[in-house]
Order: sequence, then structure tokens, then C-alpha cells
Amino acid sequence: MAINRSLFDNVPLWSLAVPIAACVTLAVSGGSSPGWVLLSCAATALIASVLVAVHHAEVIAHRVGEPFGTLVLALAVTVIEVSLIVSMMRSAGAAASSLARDTVFATVMIICNGVVGLCLLVGSLRHHVLAFRVEGTTPPLAVLTTLTTLTLVLPTFTTSTPGPTFSSAQLVFAGVISLVLYTVFVFVQTGRHRDFFLPEGAESEDAHAVPPAAFVAWLSFALLLVSLVAVVGLAKVLAPSIERAVAAAGMPQGVVGVAIALMVLLPETWAAVRAAARNRMQISFNLSLGSALATIGLTIPAVAVTAIALGLPLSLGLPAKEVALLALTLLLTSMTLTGGRATVLQGAVHLVVFAVFLFLAMVP
Repeated sequence: MAINRSLFDNVPLWSLAVPIAACVTLAVSGGSSPGWVLLSCAATALIASVLVAVHHAEVIAHRVGEPFGTLVLALAVTVIEVSLIVSMMRSAGAAASSLARDTVFATVMIICNGVVGLCLLVGSLRHHVLAFRVEGTTPPLAVLTTLTTLTLVLPTFTTSTPGPTFSSAQLVFAGVISLVLYTVFVFVQTGRHRDFFLPEGAESEDAHAVPPAAFVAWLSFALLLVSLVAVVGLAKVLAPSIERAVAAAGMPQGVVGVAIALMVLLPETWAAVRAAARNRMQISFNLSLGSALATIGLTIPAVAVTAIALGLPLSLGLPAKEVALLALTLLLTSMTLTGGRATVLQGAVHLVVFAVFLFLAMVP
């Protein structure tokens, strides 16, 4: 069946070309030791892929409506990120026992402090006082607090196994609970209480624009997946160079995980900040909190199955310093998101805590 070529009139050429060029760059630079020219091209392709991914996510969101649009981006990024973690666990074996823990913790800290703080700062500098739905921010925060405590704190205090680990039965239970709780949240967000997560008032002023055709939406979905694969793949290509730079600077190896998490989260960060700049804070929070929940809700079950199937050790419990930072982050986030209004002050506080997290990761 022939496709009406006029459908492509609303698809920018760069949004088609960049994902293909990024995948070509990934294939070329994926060798054992790419030179600085290829690394520069990989970094440029990474940034371009982030921008294109956000564009296609917004096209999908316009077609399917909120909060489905933000959910598509969060789930797509998380599924690819989980695949990357599982593949690294399989290849590194016991050496990657704390990889899932470090990745999940870094993601929560980056999103709840860095992304939320940046969104609040950008939005408040332009619009002064920011308003959002409390009924749309407190449910994901409650789920996030429960999941982080269950998966990142409790393993340190259990006694069935030594160290910050779960026994096989505990690991299965944690994985099932994480997946079930995340599924319930998605059901509430997209079904029974969908209106809690919709923008209100002036935030929805673009709701009357003509949505894109179904073909354009499906094309954007395919290109979104290609762009996100390129983002994660290029981040993995750049990781060895980051590792060498970290080692040369004498910083802990955990900084590499933080840097990779920052790169992987770039699409969601950019989309959330753009929404905040347009005073669409509910969409911004849907993106940020939804990404944090998807990371835990999908990562823990996946790594639990991998660890049990391959007999790999899995350290989930955080050390005392990280537990203190996590507790401060959850307390601060709850104070910010349960008021329904925020100013530049809340954004500044979140960014300060994010700076503390980054500094202590480099200077433990």
C-alpha cells in the first residue's frame, strides 16, 4: 500500500536524519579504541540524539495526550537503560555486584535534586510562582519513597545474608513488589485518576492544536526508539574515556556511574526543563518523577532475575553516607511537592543538595 507523501510534510528532515546519522556514528565509533575525532563526533551525536528524542516524544504526547506522552519517554529510556545494566552485569559478573544499586541511587538523586531543582529554577525565574496539582505529585512521591526504602535501605539491615544483600527469597519478593507497585501507579496515572496528572489552566493552552496524523505519530515512536538506542550506545562508547579521566583525576570509580546516568537521563531532563520554561510544571513533574519510578520499578525486577539466574552477587544496600543523602532528598522533595506552589528558593535548595551529592561522589 502506497504511503501518502504529503504525510512527511509535517516531519522535519533533521528529525529523520539525526537518528540515522547517530546510529552510523555509533557503529563507526564502537571499536575498541576510537580516537579523539570519533569521540568528538560521538559526543556531538549524543547531544543531537537527545534533542531529536525530545522532539519525537513531544509529537507522540500531542497525539496520545497527557500523561501518556510523558510515560512513553520515561518507559522507553528506562527499558533501554535496564537493558544496558543487565548486559553489563552479564559481561562483568561479580565485579558489577553494586552496579544496579549505584545506578538506581544516582538516578534518584539526579532526578529528585538535579532535574527537579533545575525545572523549578528555570520555571520560577520566568514565571515567579509555580503552581501544580498536589494530587498529581504526592502519589508518585509516596511510591518513590516506598520503593527506595525497600530496595536501597532495607538490604543493609536484613540478617538472612551478610552484607548489604538480600537472600534469594527476599530478592524475589522485592522484585515482585517493585513491579506490582509500579504497575499500580501506571494504572492510576493513565486510567482511574488520569485527571490528577493533567495540566490545568494556562498550562493546557496548546491542547486545541491539531494533533499529528497516526502515521506521523508511529514514525516518531520508531525514531524515538532509534534515538534512545543511540543515546545509550553513545554513552557506553564515551564511558571508557570518562573512566580514564576519572582515574587520572584520582576520583572514585563510582563517579563513572554518575556520569553515565547523567548522559542517559539527558532526554528526560531536556524535556522536563522545556516544559518548566513554558510553565507546564505538572508535565515536568510527570516526566521527572515518572522516570525515577520507572527506573526502580523495572530495574530491580530485571537485575533480580539476572542475579538469580546467573548466580551473581547483588549488593543493594546503601552505605550510611548515601542513606543520609537519600533521606534528606526524600524529605526535601516531599516538602516541595506537597504544597502545590513553589518559587526559586525551592529550586535553589534542590540544586544545592545535588551539588553536595556530586561533590561527595568525587570527594567521598
